[in-house]
Amino acid sequence: MKLAVFTSKYPARVATFFERDMRSLIEAGVELDVFPIYPLDRRMWRYAQPLLDADVLPRERVHHLGFASSLGRVVARPGRPLGRFLRDAGAVSAAALRYGPVSLAKTAYVLPKAWAAAERYADRYDHVLAYWGNYAGTCAYLFHRLQRRRVPFSLWLHAGTDLYFRPAYLRQKLEYADNVITCCEFNRSFILERYREVAHRLAPKIHVCYHGLDLPVFPFRPDDRPPGKLIAVGRLARDKGFAYLLRAVAVLAGRGSPVELEIVGDGEERRPLERLTRRLGIGDRVAFRGWLTFDEVRSAMGQATVLVHPSDGLGDGLPNVLREAMALGTPVIASRVAGIPEALDDGRCGVLTPPRDIGALADAIATLLGDPALRRTLADRARRRTEEQFDMVRNGARLAELLQRAAPGAHPERSSAAPVLSAHPV
Repeated sequence: MKLAVFTSKYPARVATFFERDMRSLIEAGVELDVFPIYPLDRRMWRYAQPLLDADVLPRERVHHLGFASSLGRVVARPGRPLGRFLRDAGAVSAAALRYGPVSLAKTAYVLPKAWAAAERYADRYDHVLAYWGNYAGTCAYLFHRLQRRRVPFSLWLHAGTDLYFRPAYLRQKLEYADNVITCCEFNRSFILERYREVAHRLAPKIHVCYHGLDLPVFPFRPDDRPPGKLIAVGRLARDKGFAYLLRAVAVLAGRGSPVELEIVGDGEERRPLERLTRRLGIGDRVAFRGWLTFDEVRSAMGQATVLVHPSDGLGDGLPNVLREAMALGTPVIASRVAGIPEALDDGRCGVLTPPRDIGALADAIATLLGDPALRRTLADRARRRTEEQFDMVRNGARLAELLQRAAPGAHPERSSAAPVLSAHPV
C-alpha cells in the first residue's frame, strides 16, 4: 500500500510518537510519503530519532511545499478541477473564520499547499492519512478531494491542538473520512459526545489505536534511583500544569522533604515558571533543562525517582512521556484527565491525582518518595502494561491492517460500517 501522510511539522523538536507510528507502518510493509505543512527547518533534524533516519524514510519522501510556489501553481490553473477546489476552500475558510483571524490565516496558509501537492503528487497513493485533524487535516482533505483515483481517506485525532479546542471544519472532516483513528478511548467518547447528532454515523468508523513505543530502546531499570528526584517533561504551556507542581514542591520543602525537581522542555510559560520558582523560594531545588534530544530525555527520566505529569485539564490526549517513563521503570504521578487513566490502568500502575489540587499532588509525591516497595510494584506493573498495550510493532501492524482493509473507491460519506480496531485485543 502506498500512503500519503499529512502532518503539521516534521522534523520537529518533539515528533517521537509520529516517528514511531511511521516506522511501525513501514515495518508492516506500507510505503509512505510525508507532507508536512510547516516549512523545513533543517536544524530540527538533530532531534529526529534513528528509527526514522534517512535509510528508513529517505528525505526525498518528505515533501515540504513552499507557500509562494504553491500559490503560483493555483494561479497557473493547470488541469485539476479548480472550481470545486475553490468551493471547498471557501467552505473550510468560512468554518475557520468562526474561530478568529488566526484560525482563518492558518487555514488559508494550507489551501495552496493542498493544490500544489495534488498537482505534483496526486493519484500516486492507495490511501490518504491526515495525521492531525486541524490544519494538516484540512490540507489532506483538500488534497484527497483533488484525486482522480477514488481512494480511502483516514483522519487521526490526538489532543487539544486538533480535537478539544477550535475544531475548525472538524465535523465535516469526520463525516467525510472512511476511518477516524484516535489515541485513547477518552477521545472516542469525546467525539461521540461533541457530535451527538451524527454519533450513529461516526461510531462504527472510530478506531482507538495507541501510539506505540520502540520497547527495546527503553531498558527497564527501576533500581538504583536517587531518593527524592522528580522529573517533569513537556512543552512549557499552561495546560501542562507545571505551576501546580512547583507549588507542590514548595509544600514539600516546607515539610522538610529533600525533594528536587528537574523540568525538561521549553515554551511560552518558561519565564513565568522561573519567576514563580524564585517567588516560592525553591530556586535551589528546581532545574530548568530546556529542550533536549530524545536520548538526553530518556537518560534523564531513567535517573529520576518519579515522573510527575500534573496536567490541569484537557490538553494532552494520552501523553507520550508517561508511557516512556513506564517502560523505563520510572513510577508516574499524573492528573486524572483525558486518556491518562487509561495509560495508568486507572491507578493500578501509577498514581492519579485530581487536576489543580496542590495538596493532593504534594501528598502523592510524599507517599511515593517514602515507599520504595510501592515504587517498585508500580514500576513492574507499568512495564507489563507498556508491553501489553503500547508495543510499537504490534500496534503498527494493527493500524496497517486497518488502513489496508478500507475498500478502495468507498466514498466516506456513504461509509458507515468500517471495521473496528480493538483497543484491547485478546
